[in-house]
Amino acid sequence: MKRRYMLIILGILLIGITVFLTVQLSQPESAKKETTTDNIEQQQQEKQPGYTANEQEETPEEEYAKPQETNGEPIAQLREIFSEAVQRTIDFFANREANVTALGDSLTQGVGDNVVEGGYVSILDNTINENHQLVAFDNYGKRGHRSDQLLKWLDNPEVEQSVESADIVLITIGANDIMQVVKENFTNLNMNDFTQARETYEEHLQQIFDKINDLNEDAKIYLIGIYNPFLNYFPDIRELSMIVDDWNETSRDVVEQYDNATFIPVADLFASGEKHLFADDHFHPSHQGYQLFARRILDYLTDQ
Repeated sequence: MKRRYMLIILGILLIGITVFLTVQLSQPESAKKETTTDNIEQQQQEKQPGYTANEQEETPEEEYAKPQETNGEPIAQLREIFSEAVQRTIDFFANREANVTALGDSLTQGVGDNVVEGGYVSILDNTINENHQLVAFDNYGKRGHRSDQLLKWLDNPEVEQSVESADIVLITIGANDIMQVVKENFTNLNMNDFTQARETYEEHLQQIFDKINDLNEDAKIYLIGIYNPFLNYFPDIRELSMIVDDWNETSRDVVEQYDNATFIPVADLFASGEKHLFADDHFHPSHQGYQLFARRILDYLTDQ
């Protein structure tokens, strides 16, 4: 058992190094020059409610993800992927104006998608609004966000305003809570550490849902599940899948406590471990992976 956990730790460390090197090596020169303004951006972020200096120091590379304008996406390619879901979604939103607020971690921010900024959120935007502006999207995803940070993020006035006017709230959260357990207990990792953290995650998730409902009780909330990003590295280590399954079950249990909430599973989309579904960091989804995300979300949106 200890050997397996050591393998998990080594794998996560290797992935972390790979992600760091990939981001650094692929960063264009213009982006590197922009890093000279980090101090100014950090001062601006520190003024935002819900953030402490310590949290800023933990994730200095993260930037505030304001609502992002989507880039052009070949509609023909989207139609190949979405087929019926596209028309069904357009019919669903026709003759009604809708606002969607996307909250959460790097999956909502769209990290790993080298085709469009905003990942699955932008894919949804480009798909639904192909011919007419039917739905307005606000993307407040932030790389590295844990459930406790998302809870504080909801105190940001801009985020509050977006949630207050939202018809639909999409959330990805939880993966970084799991990673936090690994980082804090890497010298003596055991299943009990994940169990305790999962209970804390459950409390935070309930508080997040309560906060959203306090801001807007009419909004439909969709919590998107967690997938196992380590399948390419440790396909035979059952504990990894067990941890992800347990956290998804906790998420589902919380969702069932709210009449206006729905859980959207995505673990099965990546269960094959097919490399083309993952970005170059082998951790986040690729553009194809985010397309599967978007398709699954469309199915749930139009099924309600």
